[in-house]
Amino acid sequence: MKNILFSGNRLSLQMLRYRMIIMLLLLGIGGVIINACSSSVRFSSAGSAAHRTVATASESRSTVKSGHKENSSFEATDMLFRGMASYYGNEFNGRKTANGERYDQNELSGAHRTLPFGTMVRVRNTSNDRSVIVRINDRGPWKESRVLDVSFAAAQELDMTRTGTVPVEITVLK
Repeated sequence: MKNILFSGNRLSLQMLRYRMIIMLLLLGIGGVIINACSSSVRFSSAGSAAHRTVATASESRSTVKSGHKENSSFEATDMLFRGMASYYGNEFNGRKTANGERYDQNELSGAHRTLPFGTMVRVRNTSNDRSVIVRINDRGPWKESRVLDVSFAAAQELDMTRTGTVPVEITVLK
């Protein structure tokens, strides 16, 4: 076997090939790690009966009511979830939510398993077509059959306080 002078050391061609293969593998692994850490969508529809659809022009604008204040409008995205929603009972009022806030049953808020905190969603009760816009500030629901928990105030807007759960359509807003 021939020896090659490489960085002041003598290496055989076979050793040089091994080193090249190891360097290529390390570069490939580094590329995978960098790609995995790059910016991407931070929420998904995993675990829910999610469908993608484009909002129509008539439903692409909506106004948010938070308590008595009216906030700016949001545009609908193409992310839509369908499933069952429930609401928080009074015993959770004042407790900390997953993002560190105190739960206020009189605010329009909700819990979702994967959507980022602060995400605004339009929740439509498909049984009576009533809707409300809530801000995600907690994690849940923890019953597998449900896709969203809403605050008591949101439940009143959706007219679901009597039944406790209702079928909903959830549109993520920008």
